[in-house]
Amino acid sequence: MLSLIPTIYVQVSPERLTVKNIKTGQLIAEVPEIALAGSPVRKILGIGDQARALASNAGVELVNPFAHPRSLISDFSLGEQVLKDFLYRVQSRSWLAVSPCVILHPLGDPAGGLTQVECRAFHEMAQGAGAAKVILWQGRNLSDQELLSRQFPPEGRVLAA
Repeated sequence: MLSLIPTIYVQVSPERLTVKNIKTGQLIAEVPEIALAGSPVRKILGIGDQARALASNAGVELVNPFAHPRSLISDFSLGEQVLKDFLYRVQSRSWLAVSPCVILHPLGDPAGGLTQVECRAFHEMAQGAGAAKVILWQGRNLSDQELLSRQFPPEGRVLAA
């Protein structure tokens, strides 16, 4: 059954959001920014590289939902929208497509590790973005074989599954 569920590996940092479909090898690595316009109701104009290109336009607000001095998440809702867009770009477009297992890997080493609140936020963010199953990993980068087999090395730890 594991082989029928697509596996998507997501590495999150304020500088880069990397999303890889392990089965197809399709990879997206862009700055996790979102371009917004309007007030009080904000409209999404672009995400990732497209958002960066729109940043110089008048009335456009550029937000990085993973950039905050004390946490890896500064805006949950916008982070979910960015993640949803990136996941969509690496998945099958078939209406029969199966929701993926997302292995989410927050990068960096926050003082004291990730809090329970951050772990829960990342877990719920991935579910809201369309993941059927979410595994939160902290440690070294994982190989495709480790991701497919879900055999995680002892040099890290699964924070939530």
